[in-house]
Amino acid sequence: MAFKVRSFALALALMLGTAAHGQQRIAFGDLNQDTSLPVQVQADQLAVNNADGTAVFSGNVVVTQGEMQLAAGEVKVSYGADKKSIETLIASGGVTVTNLGDAAEAKEALYTIDSGQIVLSGNVLLTQGPSAMAGSRLTINLKDGTGVMEGRVTTTFVPGGN
Repeated sequence: MAFKVRSFALALALMLGTAAHGQQRIAFGDLNQDTSLPVQVQADQLAVNNADGTAVFSGNVVVTQGEMQLAAGEVKVSYGADKKSIETLIASGGVTVTNLGDAAEAKEALYTIDSGQIVLSGNVLLTQGPSAMAGSRLTINLKDGTGVMEGRVTTTFVPGGN
C-alpha cells in the first residue's frame, strides 16, 4: 500500500511540476507511426484546385494512415511539387485524432506528413484510458509517439491508469 501511495505522490508531483510551466510531455498511442504509409481520405465531397495544388475534402471526412485516424468536418490537402505526394493536411470543423485507444479532440489540426507532426489547437482534450488532459495546443510527434500539451494544462489523473 505504501508503494502505491508513494508512486501516486511521485506521479502527481511530476505532473504538477511540468504543468506549472504550461507544458506537459505525453505519450500518444504507444506506437511509432510509420509516416510513409499510404494516406486514405474518405469524404462526402471533394473539390480540387490544380492551380494551387490543393484539394478540399468536406463532410464526414475520415483520414486514415496505419493505426492513426483523423476525423473532421473539412480537410484541406496541400500536395507536393510532384502533385502526387501529400505535404500537409489542415483539418477543421471539430477534429478528432485517434491512435490505438488514445483520442485527441480540438477545433483544428495541421498534419505535416514528412515530419510526422500533428498540431491540434483550440480547446484540446486528450483522453488516454480513464485519464484526461486539456490545454490550448497539443503537438504530437507520430514518429516517436510523443506529444507536448501547452497552455493552461489541466490533468485528471486516475491512479493505476496509463
